[in-house]
Amino acid sequence: MWAVVYVLDQVTKVLAVANLEPGVVRPFVGEVLQFHLIRNPGAAFSFATGATWIFTVLAAVVVVVVVRMSRKLRSLPWALAFGFLLAGATGNLTDRLLRAPGFARGHVVDFLQLPHWPIFNVADASICVAAVFIAVLAVRGVGLDGTRQTRETPAPDASTRREADGA
Repeated sequence: MWAVVYVLDQVTKVLAVANLEPGVVRPFVGEVLQFHLIRNPGAAFSFATGATWIFTVLAAVVVVVVVRMSRKLRSLPWALAFGFLLAGATGNLTDRLLRAPGFARGHVVDFLQLPHWPIFNVADASICVAAVFIAVLAVRGVGLDGTRQTRETPAPDASTRREADGA
């Protein structure tokens, strides 16, 4: 799943750069979805456009953390959430590493625009899907191992485990 979303992100960015003119809005689904090519050096909403290298480092850290945590997963919903997060982070990290103006300073290709929403790409959408999955799983009390915590059975903390061990 990660690979499918990652490839979809990269292919759509290549197509956008090849077929769209920067700054020119092109309707796709009326006014609901339009193509609008920009190069974004910052984060969402073009935040911190002068700190591209920071977002490069953050994306790399996210990728490493997700890959390391994925070893603990025993839950399909968590695997999907992490897959979407990994695909989005690696998609935008690829842009930051390989696109102009240079290594680790590259600008992310954004080209999808909804009404009253910032311009985004498939990787950004994937990160948003991951955020929704993670929020739902956390609210429902689903652990990385697939077990579900309820109010009646709280997760044991360190002091409870020591008492149970007779310490």
